[in-house]
Formats: sequence, C-alpha cells, structure tokens
Amino acid sequence: MAEERPGPWFGFGFCGFGQELGSGRGRQVHSPSPLRAGVDICRVSASWSYTAFVTRGGRLELSGSASGAAGRCKDAWASEGLLAVLRAGPGREALLQVWAPESALRGEPLWAQNVVPEAEGEDDPVGEAQAGSLPLLPCARAYVSPRAPFYRPLAPELRARQLELGAEHALLLDAAGQVFSWGGGRHGQLGHGTLEAELEPRLLEALQGLVMAEVAAGGWHSVCVSETGDIYIWGWNESGQLALPTRNLAEDGETVAREATELNEDGSQVKRTDGAEDGAPAPFIAVQPFPALLDLPMGSDAVKASCGSRHTAVVTRTGELYTWGWGKYGQLGHEDTTSLDRPRRVEYFVDKQLQVKAVTCGPWNTYVYAVEKGKS
Repeated sequence: MAEERPGPWFGFGFCGFGQELGSGRGRQVHSPSPLRAGVDICRVSASWSYTAFVTRGGRLELSGSASGAAGRCKDAWASEGLLAVLRAGPGREALLQVWAPESALRGEPLWAQNVVPEAEGEDDPVGEAQAGSLPLLPCARAYVSPRAPFYRPLAPELRARQLELGAEHALLLDAAGQVFSWGGGRHGQLGHGTLEAELEPRLLEALQGLVMAEVAAGGWHSVCVSETGDIYIWGWNESGQLALPTRNLAEDGETVAREATELNEDGSQVKRTDGAEDGAPAPFIAVQPFPALLDLPMGSDAVKASCGSRHTAVVTRTGELYTWGWGKYGQLGHEDTTSLDRPRRVEYFVDKQLQVKAVTCGPWNTYVYAVEKGKS
C-alpha cells in the first residue's frame, strides 16, 4: 500500500470548485501536478465538488466546495450527499461519523456509531489488516451508503474484502476473489447480461472460476482486476470508458475499429456504421452487459484500477498508468481534453522516472500516488 512507500500524490482534471490539484489554475488541470501536501497524504477520496485528504498523522482535510479539518482520522469517504469519517476510538474500536459536507466538520454529525474491527489472525481472511477501506467498514459486515440508512449490513455469508459504489450500483469483492454486484442495471453495469436492477448482491457468474484481486465502480461502468493481472470491464461505454469503440468518439475521429460483441443498448446487437480500415462496417458498443476481457498495450499486467464518472485508470505491475474514456477536463492526464476509447499510457510519470503505486478517480478528476523508481 501507499503508506509503506512515502512519495508525492499528483492530481489532474476538474477543479472548478477549488479542489486541491497541485498548481492548477482555473477549472481544470490537463497534466499530473504534485499536490501541495506531498508525502503527508496517505488516502484520497474525491467527490464531484470536493476532495477529502487523510494525512499520515491522522488529519483529515477537505478541499473544494466543502472545507474543514479534523484529527484522529483513520479513513474518509467523500460523496456529494455525505462525508463518512472513520476516527480512532478507545482500544481497537473506531468511531464512524457521517457528516453533511457543507458542515465543515463542525457541530454534530448527522449520525455516528462505534465500529469494532473483526479479530485479526491468519485464519481470518477479512480481519482489519486485509479488509478494504471505506465505504466498506473494518468489521467487513457492513458498508456506508450515501443515502439513508447510512449504515447497511451485509449478509453473513458475504466475506467482504472490498466494496465500491457507483452512481447507481455496488460491487463487492469477497475473500475468495469472487465478485458480487447489485443496484441499478440500466447501463449493464451489473455484468449479469441484462439491464435489470438487482436488489440483493448477486454473484457475477461470468467470472466464476477466476480469482479477482480488485474491483472498481464508475458512474455506470465496472472494472475488476484478476490476480494474474487481467482486466475485465463492462457497463456503459458512452465516452469510451470501456475501451471499446463508441460512436461519439468516432464522430470526433478518436475511435478505432476492433472486434466487439454484437450488442446495442438493450444488449442484443451491435450498432454499426461505415469506417473500419478493411472497408467493413465498424462496430460501436453503447452498452456491454457482460464482463469483457481487455488487453493493455504491450501485454502489460494490471494491479490496480479506479473509475471516474466516465473514465477509467489502471496501474500496471511495472508502475505505469493507463487512462481512457471521457477527457473533457483533463482527467486522463495526457495534456489535453481529448476523450479516448482505447488505453493510453500517461507519459508524465515515465518522463519523470516515477513508478505509479496507486490511483483513485473522482467523478471528473484523477489522483495518483507515485514514487521514484528504485526507491523502497
């Protein structure tokens, strides 16, 4: 994890509310820029209009439309409707607080509850040392919701390791590397082959037999990374966020033709138009309701992934960052505002001899943690 290798964080993309994005001015930053807090940051959670930073010393700082600070903080999760804060309590306990972001952490929280992490141990795959960060709680038996009820229990049989929330759906990675999804499905973001909603967590049958290491939920798309470094991606492809050809970018000359599953918006067949290099109709994917295997350039293996509203970022085993999808605010980090329907390496980190270790996307921006190559 990032805490083990001190180095700077970088930001790029939308900062129209004054979010901390390095030396950015105006409404957007097109290339990675070091954050002023530098190596002190250990956790970043970005919503649309503000960002929460947690420092190594346990200080929480808000930047953007919400401002304020608090101490004794272990973790924070930002959304437009609420700010969830996990603070150190007596002994092994932690105090979960839910705040209205505009309260600036002053006065009383909207809701609070003590959380007791499960016992650590070799036989406990979801102990405190392995359970994911917010919105999954350290007890790994509940998670934080941006809408009431804020505290939502999980079924006892779900041994959660990571949980991610999109705009309308949730992804859960369990201790065995299986993926579950639930919530809204109108853009195929649940991965079950339909556009139907699921009220309860449902196993992603298309990925059974494959051990996953990480999941990421975008606005209306989903990504998971296997233990062997493969990427599986599904859901809405409106801005090329699935790295599949999309009509919107084809009209701007940014798309590329490639093989694709025969699907349209109801999941039944592909939309086609002229323009493939061999003269055949080019396939365009609006919705991909099943997980699709995605190959990165040069056969790179993935280790981490994060999704914005309509963009995707992946870190490779060698510490390179690839981004694609919606780029209107520079959130792809390629020094422009171009949207892409194919993975492209962010050259900034290569040029600076930096190894990317972590990435976290806000809806319209991206934050990256990197260290100098050769440092431990």
